[in-house]
Amino acid sequence: MKKLDQLIPPRPFPHMNTTTSATHSTITLLNPRDTYCTGEHLDLLLEARDHLGRRKEYGGDFLRARMTSPTLRAGASGEVSDFHNGSYLVRFTLFWEGPVSLSLLLIHPSEGVSALWRARNQGYDKIIFKGSFRNGTSYVFTECGLALNTSAELCQYLDNQEAFYCTKPEHMPCGALTHMSTRNRDISYLTAKEKELLRRSNMGVEMMKGFKPIVVSSCNKSKTINEKCQIGMHIPVPGGYMLKGRWITTFCQQIPLSTIKISDCLKGKLIYLLGDSTLRQWINHFPKIVKTLKFFNLHGTGNFMKYLLLDEEKHLQIQWMKHSYPFVTVQLYSVIEQGYIPREIDQIPGDENTVIVITLGQHFRPFPIDVFIRRVINIQKAIELLFLRSPATKVILKAENTRDMNADPEKFGDFHGYIQYLTMKDIFKDLNVGVIDAWDMSIAYDSNSIHPPDDVINNQITLFLNYIC
Repeated sequence: MKKLDQLIPPRPFPHMNTTTSATHSTITLLNPRDTYCTGEHLDLLLEARDHLGRRKEYGGDFLRARMTSPTLRAGASGEVSDFHNGSYLVRFTLFWEGPVSLSLLLIHPSEGVSALWRARNQGYDKIIFKGSFRNGTSYVFTECGLALNTSAELCQYLDNQEAFYCTKPEHMPCGALTHMSTRNRDISYLTAKEKELLRRSNMGVEMMKGFKPIVVSSCNKSKTINEKCQIGMHIPVPGGYMLKGRWITTFCQQIPLSTIKISDCLKGKLIYLLGDSTLRQWINHFPKIVKTLKFFNLHGTGNFMKYLLLDEEKHLQIQWMKHSYPFVTVQLYSVIEQGYIPREIDQIPGDENTVIVITLGQHFRPFPIDVFIRRVINIQKAIELLFLRSPATKVILKAENTRDMNADPEKFGDFHGYIQYLTMKDIFKDLNVGVIDAWDMSIAYDSNSIHPPDDVINNQITLFLNYIC
């Protein structure tokens, strides 16, 4: 928390005019040339200015850099370095030849970032949880949450430093809780001035208007990466790029899906997908890749039941289970079978044929960051114990992805997701796990959707198969 607070200091502003302006900020191409070659870096210097044209003296703006060649179906994220004095270095790696367009979006000025950070950590009540308690044919709903400000008697549900509460219904035990749903509470911790700064028209503003595309030639010999993709590899930024719709990794040699001997690789595997609906997309996509996989009916209903895929002949099992609280959806979902990811990992014996994939983030965005940090640290500890009893078990983390900018920035905005992305990378950096950088991938594909399209999911699964095959 201390590290993050230092990264995002308070930035009060007297007027909109003193905040970062996409229009008035200046971008300079460093070392411009007539010819650019594949494999080279293209560097830009951004000098942030406010709406009155004055140089900013501090950094912290939330920026997104991307290069693209639409005719080639090519895209990649750029790397932004903050000098904390109002200047930024924006670096693009020129991965492919042809005309390349550059983009730098001001998602939020530093003043908006500071406001979002304060508002996020101020309260647990931006989402209303409604728990359904059942007794035979009768049921009653009460308010639940990660913290409840009430003098009423509470049901407390504890699991390894994780706590969830419900107002205790009359004449029913706490164990009668069976279902949950949520809705947004009409509450905000932002001032009117801050809300104006975070209006959709002020978000994601292009800073490189008027920049002409550059032309990249293949005048350099491309470096050959011989090392195959393996779990535990360091992933640079960017960790890959899209070309002709296919994700190409920059740190290892990735085998195309069409040439992977999938049947041989997956024979005898137990694959556990633990997380949110972006991993549920995986289990829905797997039968398109492995035609012999069939869903097994677990007699549940709705999108949030446990999913199970089986191939009896290959002794292959793939299952998806949602992570536990906080899980945000208006749909009523069962809490009987759900478990916290650390507890689920504790119950997996593990061996060389066991693979665990974990993702979480989207559902944590409306809550103070300590909820996310605690969960990730508990997952890290559970993985360490798993590796002690079974070093051969493979664990892969799928980072969360970007989403639509029309989402409420206070509750669900990408700034919250980006902080979680950095936090997760930091906490897991010393563990021997594979990483699928869905954040980097979704920027490259420009797939700003909470549920990326099929081609993105297909490329995520291809990298997954490269890690385990």
